[in-house]
Amino acid sequence: MNRFVLAAMSALAALAAAGSTASAQDYPFCLQGKEWGYPGLCYYSTYQQCLASASGTNAYCGINPRFAFERQPQGRY
Repeated sequence: MNRFVLAAMSALAALAAAGSTASAQDYPFCLQGKEWGYPGLCYYSTYQQCLASASGTNAYCGINPRFAFERQPQGRY
């Protein structure tokens, strides 16, 4: 019985971690650089937050491509 509970808890923890990783990519600004690749660490709601994290490092901030290229709603003509 204990193995079943432990396995269930491990599975739930893995699902929670996977969900938080996906949601981290939904912020508009990304810390980018050699260490993080592209699109980088997209954890920042504002450009200023990203700049503060990049300060003193060999990194820069850019817009999250999910935001830059997302589909715009079509208006009425």
